[in-house]
Amino acid sequence: MSFLLAKDAISGKEGMIWANINGKVKELAEVRNFTATFDKTKAEFRSLGQRGTQYKATGWNGTGSMTLYYVSSDFIQMLVDYAKTGKDVYFNLTVKNDDANSEVGAQKATLGMVNIDGGDILKLDVDADYLDTSFNFTYSEIDILEKFKPYTV
Repeated sequence: MSFLLAKDAISGKEGMIWANINGKVKELAEVRNFTATFDKTKAEFRSLGQRGTQYKATGWNGTGSMTLYYVSSDFIQMLVDYAKTGKDVYFNLTVKNDDANSEVGAQKATLGMVNIDGGDILKLDVDADYLDTSFNFTYSEIDILEKFKPYTV
């Protein structure tokens, strides 16, 4: 019987995220949690002779969220600039999963046309040992730059 070895499961702590904003690349070491979600949009399709509803893919939506330690004003500034000027910022995020203990190697992907929806911009908390902040975003481009190696037992 084949099974996944624990050493090959990718650690959530091993990797990095980079933001390319206006041609400047910044390593986002302050990220605590990051998720990008891909959802296909589908239209219902009905035809004679078929009682059930069929579905046809018609497009997709890219959304995500990230939680960061509250040590940078970069994303807050994007929202403030939008509030003051109406000028929005679109940028790229490159995410790499890279657990040296796993036999599957690394995966690296880029999200393009990332745009911050909003999030926590100011915080205080007398009970917190540290502060973090969360932002939701959308994206409309995706590319895998490096794939995991096929897993074999």
